[in-house]
Amino acid sequence: MDPLCQRCFKGYASLNRVQSLVYPVAYTTNENMLICAPTGAGKTDVAMLSVLRTLSLYCLPSPSEADSDSQFVIAKSDFKIVYVAPMKALAAEVVVKLGTRLKWLGISVRELTGDMQLTKAEILDTQIIVTTPEKWDVVTRKATGDTELSQKVRLLIFDEVHLLQDDRGPVIETLIARTLRQVETSQSMIRIVGLSATLPNYIDVAAFLRVNPYQGLFFFDSGFRPIPLEQHFIGIKGKPGTVQATHRMNQTCYDKCAELVREGHQVMIFVHARKETAKTAQAMRQLAMQAEKLNIFTAEDHPKLSLAKRDISRSQNSELKELFEFGFGMHHAGMLRSDRNLVERMFADGLIKVLCCTSTLAWGVNLPAYAVIIKGTQVYDAQKGGFVDLSVLDVLQIFGRAGRPQFESQGVGYIMTSHDKLTNYVSLVMQQHPIESQFVKNMVDNLNAEICLEDRQS
Repeated sequence: MDPLCQRCFKGYASLNRVQSLVYPVAYTTNENMLICAPTGAGKTDVAMLSVLRTLSLYCLPSPSEADSDSQFVIAKSDFKIVYVAPMKALAAEVVVKLGTRLKWLGISVRELTGDMQLTKAEILDTQIIVTTPEKWDVVTRKATGDTELSQKVRLLIFDEVHLLQDDRGPVIETLIARTLRQVETSQSMIRIVGLSATLPNYIDVAAFLRVNPYQGLFFFDSGFRPIPLEQHFIGIKGKPGTVQATHRMNQTCYDKCAELVREGHQVMIFVHARKETAKTAQAMRQLAMQAEKLNIFTAEDHPKLSLAKRDISRSQNSELKELFEFGFGMHHAGMLRSDRNLVERMFADGLIKVLCCTSTLAWGVNLPAYAVIIKGTQVYDAQKGGFVDLSVLDVLQIFGRAGRPQFESQGVGYIMTSHDKLTNYVSLVMQQHPIESQFVKNMVDNLNAEICLEDRQS
């Protein structure tokens, strides 16, 4: 590694297998790339290598000619790097990760999402912008104003590309198509790097991203997962949503939690509605009370308990305060950001033993959990006006939270669903279905935007 890379990977004894195989293409070429690898395989560091490649092109002295004591000067106003993360929670984490490691170069990393707005001066002063697909779509749709920003982009990183299958897929497709068109019309070089979970039709996705399959396409199967994952599928009798089925699910969920916490582990329970986070946590507390086992969930002898109690007393969320006393927590996107951060910190410190949360936490926020439980697979879809099945991509992403490599040596994932859906989920998780384009759903909206940009005429 040259001095630029070495200083940014300070503290690493070596790159892992995935990063070592990708390194020659990520850091020494400008090839478009698609990296499909299991959650926890170190894809964020692959993105870091591609960021360093872009920085090295605007760097004096050239990293390949520099020695270990060289001071690098970077032409900061000549380029922009955009990192598109699927959720605000993940965007905030990426900003911290990249910002910390690039601070010594004086590189500014900022978040541009619904939570964090940037002024024009701040955008000009920022080299790496971490944003969400919808926000970047708004920025690049404008025919004026932000053209300087989009024209200076030299690297576009898409995290969790497998979301192309999701409802938000059309936005990502639009962004990629718009970027490719910009490359064609302006003849400027914009490198596209896609990071994805393992997916079956990776060659199709690579072709869409204009990736050379012989150079820029990397596919790593579950054998490259840094730690083994045990998967359990549990069928619950009764129609979903009925009192009996809900009671059975809560009881099964509690039994698993009590067993795992007794063994000294932490558990994350994933539910599919914001209100359900508090409901489930209260149900777990109630069942623990009935079984007279509340003491196994509390963190009475934790050294940071008094500090945590002081922090939680400042929260306006009464449910959160009440649950914390018994070692339970809740987390969803509707909570205040300060409360979400507090819950994440307390779970990371081991003060919360059981965390009930929505899928927001599955998309990247790095929290230690030996076991994850998916409680039910019915998700309300506002567009369809009814309940739909939880997508296999969400299941795989949630299972990816179990046993993160820097925290655990093994992970366990449980999925609880109705009996009639059980075989369906087993087959989906074991032999994933290919992802397909969802672009047609938003065709009118996207065409309208391109006409306004004067990219399309009748």
